[in-house]
Amino acid sequence: MGRDHTGILPPQSRPFPARSEGRSLSIVIPAYNEERRLPATLRAIHDFLVERRYDAEVIVVDDGSQDGTPAVLRGLSTEIPLLRTFRFPKNHGKGFAVRTGVLKSERGSVLLCDADLSTPIGEVERLWTHYDLGIPVVIGSRYMARSRDLVEQTCFRRCFGRLSNLVISLIGIRGIKDTQCGFKLLRGDVARRILAATKTEGFSFDVEVLLRARREGFAIREVPVRWTEAPGSKVRPLRDAVRSLAELLSMRGF
Repeated sequence: MGRDHTGILPPQSRPFPARSEGRSLSIVIPAYNEERRLPATLRAIHDFLVERRYDAEVIVVDDGSQDGTPAVLRGLSTEIPLLRTFRFPKNHGKGFAVRTGVLKSERGSVLLCDADLSTPIGEVERLWTHYDLGIPVVIGSRYMARSRDLVEQTCFRRCFGRLSNLVISLIGIRGIKDTQCGFKLLRGDVARRILAATKTEGFSFDVEVLLRARREGFAIREVPVRWTEAPGSKVRPLRDAVRSLAELLSMRGF
């Protein structure tokens, strides 16, 4: 069964209806040294949004990149009119970059998305199905039954994921299989309210977002999505694992 580069099934094979025309969506992408991956990612997102006739903006926050990312984004800005970019000379962390992008967003809903597009942009249609039922926080999951066959992860990621889930359950987030998949759809006002309050600047910011959403009474729905571990990961296993666990433990006081 053929797919195009956006990850969309051919029209006659789609398991969900195409109801995206006119949807108001901000896509927020944090970027750090992503000169190689951003062109393909942003072109795929642009093609998807144009095909489905979204009312959209794509926000990329360059979090202190030391490679050619700034030049790549300048070039793409002329090619992709939906693109908005923000640059910081110093690297702060993924949580900082996402918070910045969300607070700059202007559309009615916000999709958090990784620069490597490990989850194809077409999978957002699965999230809309639940969003349209009034769920303000709909998150992609790599660990639900219908997503497992599509996951390719290193042994480290699997082991660290299990340890993280144990800590996450201890700080009060139960019933969610995958808190840190980088593909989340939030109602715009909810996203901006929650991200304005977050403190976590590293990789564990996803957990704080869900923790605050739950404490404020916002419904959360987890949805299986396609996901593949892309080459060129920015994760530094030992150091980032220690930092992430420290961030998670600090959330007990939030």
